[in-house]
Amino acid sequence: MTMYSLKTPLLTAILSAGLIVGTAAQAEEQLLIGSTSTSSSQYGYFVAVGQIINQHVDGVRTSVVETGATVDNLRRILRNQVDMGLVTTNVGYHAYAGEGEFEGRPVDNRLLWVYSQAPQNVVMREDSGVTSMAELDGARLNPGITGSATEATTIAVMETLGLTPEYVRGSTTDVVAGVKDNRMAGYVKSGVGEKLDGSSMDIATFTPIQVLSLSDEQAEILNEQMPDISVVHIPEGAADGVPAYSTWSFGLAMHASPELDEETAYQIVKAVMENPEPQVSALANLADVDIAELTLNSGTVPFHPGAARYFEEQGYEIPEHLMPSE
Repeated sequence: MTMYSLKTPLLTAILSAGLIVGTAAQAEEQLLIGSTSTSSSQYGYFVAVGQIINQHVDGVRTSVVETGATVDNLRRILRNQVDMGLVTTNVGYHAYAGEGEFEGRPVDNRLLWVYSQAPQNVVMREDSGVTSMAELDGARLNPGITGSATEATTIAVMETLGLTPEYVRGSTTDVVAGVKDNRMAGYVKSGVGEKLDGSSMDIATFTPIQVLSLSDEQAEILNEQMPDISVVHIPEGAADGVPAYSTWSFGLAMHASPELDEETAYQIVKAVMENPEPQVSALANLADVDIAELTLNSGTVPFHPGAARYFEEQGYEIPEHLMPSE
């Protein structure tokens, strides 16, 4: 009896300590960030963002998930499978408004920040026989990785321009191999600022490539009929030997579920805005980007309330279309 009474406090203490540890572990909020293919240069950016959040936001732990990029991330946000992720400004707007492929089934997604512009490069084998956009009819072309904003936007652009390539679907890894092996003539891939991305440079190492340019007439058509994208002019030097060209572009952003806690969203945006170095290390072109200004100028859906609070505290005037909506 005495032995039992002596051991009981020790046992109680051990159990209590276990409960305290368990409670502390449960108190840490676990968030998932939807990104893109690991072979994309953008994937590294989201890894850097995840590290910033883990280091600077108390009580929050994030993990980065490889996904099919924008459209896939929006569907996962809708199903509560990710808390935030890569969403392009044009497709994010379509989802929020219930337009295009989201007609009748909108996805309520909210803006945290826009970090980069994404020129869409039509990268072709030099020996493909395709030297202009007008010659894409019947060419075996990957429009972008499956489920991505690049894919959806490329198809919309081609339809608007009256072009009918033979589309070949697949992941970035599959497509890069297919272009190298001459199983397809080319693919459309987001650039990194005014440079080709890593997968395009990989192809160019042993396979001569060219980047197709919009004609003045095609650029005018897109400006008139597709206001959700912009036409940009890329100077010479996107890669060695690549002359200046024109193409279409949209913004790359971090959007979140409206269910994300306001204080958590505020702390995440604050940490990202105040720690630019890891982001520049992941994407060198961000060195000259004012992310706050880019966000206010390029955002297309309402801010998450937590993000809006941060920008207001910094003295920014939030445009009416970005004001949080309930």
